Amino acid sequence: MTKLHLPRRAVLAAVPALIAAPYVARAQNKPEKTKLTLAVGGKSALYYLPLTIAEKKGFFKDAGLDVEINDFQGGSKSLEALMGGSVDVTAGAYEHTIRMQQRGQAIKGFALMGRGMQIAIGMRKDVAARVKGPADIKGMKFGVSAPGSSTHMLLIGWAAKGGLKEKDFVAIGVGAGATVVAAIEKGQVDGISQTDPALTMLQEKGEIQIVVDTRTAKGNQDIFGGAYPAACLYAQPGFLTKNPNTTQALTNAIVAADAWLQTASPADVAKTVPKEYLLGDQPIYEKSFAGVRETISPDGMMPDGGQENCLKFLLSADPKLEADKAKIKLADTWTNEFAAKATKHA
Repeated sequence: MTKLHLPRRAVLAAVPALIAAPYVARAQNKPEKTKLTLAVGGKSALYYLPLTIAEKKGFFKDAGLDVEINDFQGGSKSLEALMGGSVDVTAGAYEHTIRMQQRGQAIKGFALMGRGMQIAIGMRKDVAARVKGPADIKGMKFGVSAPGSSTHMLLIGWAAKGGLKEKDFVAIGVGAGATVVAAIEKGQVDGISQTDPALTMLQEKGEIQIVVDTRTAKGNQDIFGGAYPAACLYAQPGFLTKNPNTTQALTNAIVAADAWLQTASPADVAKTVPKEYLLGDQPIYEKSFAGVRETISPDGMMPDGGQENCLKFLLSADPKLEADKAKIKLADTWTNEFAAKATKHA
């Protein structure tokens, strides 16, 4: 299984053409659908930073697209929007493709934004001393982006290592960003399973103690055994079949954003995103970005072993999935076709 080796020099050496490209690779044919609606759950989180960069740097426009982005409370809500037909594409966790396959509903990922989970679990400072391991969180309340989201799944997986089931603790949807900080500061939850920059902000304030961390390459290696596919663009297979040029254009924009983020300074990133994403503290935002940069995909491609690592984690966290394991065909949940073309033409 390929490990997640992510030193900056290696990344730069691996994708010089992408990093040097000052433009977005255009789809060879005009997009079938130029105006699109896209769902995301917690857009201000660094987890979805390539999406925001593609929007704010004009990469979607350069690819010939007019993309309307609808921001929901969490990943499970944006997935519902896709399955309900109110959006064309979703920016969400790759793991949703597996879980929907389990339910007999097909969706396929095609442009990767994160090759590390980028989520951490933190305990409120006044309860942290009581938590020596996952078994100690029984009866506690945790703030996740939304029930059923990746933040929730990491919490379930960690609790299972302590012999706990989902019913043994409470998961409350608190969104992302400023609402996460407020949930801890007001004592509404005992802990959080969340993304940056809220995590780093709470750490810097001394409000939380991190107990599980997947924001670094090492963290993903230790917990999952290597790369873990996180945020990506996914859609129902019919969309990709009917709109291959549109799918390619979307992928071109995300791959351009992934590449830009490999060398952009933290200050340049902070200047590009909406001011409210900084949570009132630009230095903390910049520090948060620097901390997760190595887990951002450099090329939109599914890394070797990534799908298997994700499935293994989900199986450990969900006994029901283990019973339905025969239904899972990883090859049907992802395609590198579009990212490979985007890289080639960059």
